[in-house]
Formats: sequence, C-alpha cells, structure tokens
Amino acid sequence: MSFTESVNGLSRGLDQWDDARILGLLAEGQAQAVASVKEALPAVAKAAEALAHGLAQGGRIVYAGAGSSINIAVQDGAELPSTFGLERSRIAFVIAGGEASLLDIDARAEDDTEAALAGIAALALTPKDTVIALSASGSTPFTLTATRAAKAAKANVIAIANNPKTPLLAVADHAILLATGPEVIVGSTRMGAGTAQKCALGLLSTLAHIKLGAIYDGWMIRLQADNAKLRKRAERMVADIAKVDEAAAGKALAETDGHVAPAALICAGAKDAAAAEALLAKTNGNLRRALEHLAGLRANPGNVEDFGDKDTLQAM
Repeated sequence: MSFTESVNGLSRGLDQWDDARILGLLAEGQAQAVASVKEALPAVAKAAEALAHGLAQGGRIVYAGAGSSINIAVQDGAELPSTFGLERSRIAFVIAGGEASLLDIDARAEDDTEAALAGIAALALTPKDTVIALSASGSTPFTLTATRAAKAAKANVIAIANNPKTPLLAVADHAILLATGPEVIVGSTRMGAGTAQKCALGLLSTLAHIKLGAIYDGWMIRLQADNAKLRKRAERMVADIAKVDEAAAGKALAETDGHVAPAALICAGAKDAAAAEALLAKTNGNLRRALEHLAGLRANPGNVEDFGDKDTLQAM
C-alpha cells in the first residue's frame, strides 16, 4: 500500500475552510514530517558512516531521482563545495528528464528506465562511490532502475523513501524509511515527504562531513569564503579557534588564500602556510588533531625532530 497516495481523513472539506485552519493543518503535516526523520536517525547514522568512508577514499557522491525528490537532492549536493569544501568534480546527479527538468518537471521522465541506465553507465561507478537514491513512493521506475544499476556496479547505495517495504529500500545497502504517511493533499509529496527528505539529506551529508573533519566546534572550517560575508565569518572562525583577534586572523587567512584550517594553525604557532598544510596532511585534514599536535610541539620543541619537520614552529 502506498501511504503517500492515501487519503488523509483530516483534510475532508479542506477547500471550504478558512485560511488559518488550512495553514494550521498544512503546518502540522510539516511538523509530523520532521518528526518522522527522528525515527530514522539510526539508519541515517549508518548511511553517513558509509558515505564518509567512501569520500575518504576519494569516491564521489551521486544523487539519483525524479521530480521533487531530485530537486531537493540537487539543493543538498550543490551546497557541498561551498559548505564543506568537497570538490564539485566529486558530485554527480542522475536526473529524470535531465537538468531542464529541474525548472520544468517532466513527469513522463519518471518512467524512462533507459535514461536511468545511461545516466549510471556514464559515471563508470566504483565501490568507492556512493549513490543516494530518493523516491517518495519507493517505486519510481527511473529511480529504481538507476539504483539497481548502481548496485550492479558495486557502488555503495543509500535509498531514501517514504513508504515501507518498497523495492527501492529493498535493493539498497542502507535503507532510510521516512514514514511520513498520507499527505494533507493526496500525492503532493513535495510537502510532507519532501520536507522529510530535505531534512534527512541535510543530516546525512552533514554528519558524513563532520566525520571527515569539515566541522570544528560548529564552525564550517572548509567553507569557500567567496564573498564579504563569508570572508568575515572566516575571520571570526580563525579568531575563535586560535584565540586571537580578527586582525591576526585576517592576516593568516591572507597567507592561506582564505582557507580556515591552515590559517588557524598559523595563528596557533605554525611557521607558515606550508607548515600548516604539512600538519593537516599528517592528520588527514583533521584540524583538531593538528592543533593538538602543534600544542605538543610548542610545549616540547625538542620533539620537532619526531614530527619530521624542523620548520613547523614559528620562532619562539
């Protein structure tokens, strides 16, 4: 039974209600959608672990789907470079109807299984890659075909659906059920189901990047500081992490071409950008571990030989 296509008895006579009552029911539907994500958190956590593992090996993240689901997925993926510093070349999309369908949704493309196969084949997937497939119904032909092809290519497959016991969830390595139930407006899955999908995707990609060291104390330390607002935020980040003023933070950021993590290390005592990058390389990009290592070197300068770089520290 497709719960997303079922009738929500609470909405009988909806079109005759006053605005406040209509909006109240719609808002309640949104709240219930977010609540459904909480029930899926264990599955999201396991999927995030697998995604982080693949990305750490140099793999890609691929979003596959149709209609509103892929529109929501594109929003998540498009923000990964600016938010977490993930290279755009490592993000791909398999979209029913192609990119044009993001602006003018082609409903017929949901049934185009040949296009789904071609989209997956063009990516030449490997076991390092992770495919995230989304379908509210859990049975959209395009999405299901793409998912099965990704599975056959031995990619790691994460599936997100809003109906239980669906083919999409059955084929995945990591199945995330968002049990949002019937929509207030029958079949309008851009509402409850879409809200839950957006929430789950944000949690999934964020947790994976936390595991990859892209977050420090709630700061997005790999953001791309491409405008005045973000450059100012980068200064605040470095100042807070390294406990220096924003002028010192700005100077360090100028040395590192706006990259927060090496700038924080410079402010904490690394000699220069090259030394800071060397520290990060030795800690797999983890700023916290790099700062701890640097603090240890500052406390015991004689141990710098053990680190293998005499020029790591500033003159003391």
